[in-house]
Amino acid sequence: MSLNTIALLGLIILFGLMLLRMPISFAMFISGFLGLLVVASPRAAFNILTGDLWSQFSSYTMSVIPLYILMGEIVFRSGITESLFKSAYKWVGQFRGGMAGTVVLASAGFAAICGSNSATAATMGTMALPELRKYKYQDILSTGVVAAGGTLGIIIPPSTVLLVIALQTEQSVRQLFVASMIPGLILALFFLLTISFLCLRNPEIGPPGPRVNFKEKLTSTLGVLPTFILFVFVIGGLFWGWFTPTESGALGSFGAIVLSLLMRKLTFAKLKMAISGTLRSSTMVITLVISAMVFSRFLTLTRLPYNVADWVISLALPPLIILLIITCIFIIGGSLMDALGFLIIAIPIFYPTIISLGYDPVWFSIFLCIVTSAGAITPPVGVNVFVVKGLEPEIPIMSIFKGAGYFLLPYAVLAALLIAFPKIVTFLV
Repeated sequence: MSLNTIALLGLIILFGLMLLRMPISFAMFISGFLGLLVVASPRAAFNILTGDLWSQFSSYTMSVIPLYILMGEIVFRSGITESLFKSAYKWVGQFRGGMAGTVVLASAGFAAICGSNSATAATMGTMALPELRKYKYQDILSTGVVAAGGTLGIIIPPSTVLLVIALQTEQSVRQLFVASMIPGLILALFFLLTISFLCLRNPEIGPPGPRVNFKEKLTSTLGVLPTFILFVFVIGGLFWGWFTPTESGALGSFGAIVLSLLMRKLTFAKLKMAISGTLRSSTMVITLVISAMVFSRFLTLTRLPYNVADWVISLALPPLIILLIITCIFIIGGSLMDALGFLIIAIPIFYPTIISLGYDPVWFSIFLCIVTSAGAITPPVGVNVFVVKGLEPEIPIMSIFKGAGYFLLPYAVLAALLIAFPKIVTFLV
C-alpha cells in the first residue's frame, strides 16, 4: 500500500469519526496515531508521540493561550462588555441602523479582548437582541448583524485562531496579531457600510433610536476608557516590542483583574467562573494543538502535503487560480465546522502548497483566518447562525441565514482587496 493511499485512509478515518460526532481533537489524535503505527513502527510511533508531547507541553509559547483566554473571561464575567455596548449605542444609536451599528462596534471592542467568534456572538446576542427588538428592528437585520459581528472575534487580535496558526506554522504570534489589525478594522467598517445601505434601501428594517446629548456620550466613553487603555497596552506593547506575546497575555490578564476590582465589578464567584471557563477553553484549544501535531506528523511522514504541492505546481495553473480554489475549500470547511477545527485539519495539507507558490506566510495566515471566519455565517452549518438561533429559538433559521448573508459581500470585497493589495496585511509587520 502506497504512502498516499495510507494518508487518504487516515483522512477518511478522521472524517468518519467526526461524522460519528467524536470531538475533532480526539478524531485527529486517533487517526493520526493509527497512521503513525502503520507508517512507522509502533516503537517509533510512541517515541514520536512522547517526544512531541513533551516539546509542546514544555513550550513557553504555549502558555500564551490560557493567559489571553483568562483576560477575555475576566472582562466578560465582570460585565465590562455591557459598558462597551452602551457606549457604542450612545454615539450611533440615534441614526437609522444605529443599534445594528452598535452591535458591530461593540463586537469589535469585545473581539479585542476575547478571541472567539461564537463567544462574541453569544455575548453580543445576549445583550443586543432584546434591545433591537425593543426598538422594532426587523429580525432579519438584528439576528444577521449579531451573527456577522461575532466573526470579528477571531480576526481582531488577540485571536485564539491566530495563536494556533502561529504555533502550527511556527510563525511569530506578534507578527500575526499586528498583521490582522488593519483587515479586522476594515471588515468592521464594511459591516457598518452594509448596514447603512440596507437601511437606506428599506428604512423600516432599522429605525433610529432616541437622541443622546453630548454629555451623555462623553460620560459613556469615559466608562470604557479603562478597557481601551488595556487593549492599547496589551496589543501596543506587542507592536512596539515592549514584551513578548506571553508577557502581553500575563499583563493583560493582570490588568483585567485590577480594572475589574477597581470598578467593583469582580466578585469571588465571578472570578471562580472566569477561571473555570479559562480551564475549559484552554484545555480544548491545547488538546486541539496536540492532536493537530500528531496528525500533522503522520501526514508529513506520508509526504501527502508535499505531493499535493508538487501536483498543484505541475498543473501549470496561475497561482491566483490555485489560491481561489483553496479559498473555496476553506470557506466550505468553515461553514461545516468551527473555524479553529477546520484550520487545524487543513493547514498541514495546504500550507506547503501556498508557500511553494511564493505567497507570504503572514499574508496567507491572515487571509485564511478571514475567509474561514466567513464560513461561520455560511449555510449549511454556520456556527454563529446556530448560536443566534439558540438565543432566539422562535426565529426561523433561514431568516437568520438570510440576514447574515448580507454580510458575506463585505467578506468578498475584503478578500479581493487583500489579494489585490497584500500590503494591507504586511505593511505593519
